[in-house]
Amino acid sequence: MEEVLKTIIDNLIENKKAISIDHKEENGTDYYYVTVAQDEEGKLIGRQGRVAKAIKALCKALGAKEGRRVEVVFPFKYKKGEGRRSQR
Repeated sequence: MEEVLKTIIDNLIENKKAISIDHKEENGTDYYYVTVAQDEEGKLIGRQGRVAKAIKALCKALGAKEGRRVEVVFPFKYKKGEGRRSQR
């Protein structure tokens, strides 16, 4: 699963060295924590979260095929006032 996730993200992000995928198993669920460079986060999230949702859905489907529960987490932290809307 981690290889598939890395391949997907490699094709979306330019700064390949800044990609980090951490795997943790808890209560029968595999959690994959994906972090990238801060200036690349928007590419991974996509418009209205569509890319992130698609990545999560694909990984859940692949996990279900293997009989596993899979969650992909993007632990991006934004402070209040950050983001595109605040720059207008």
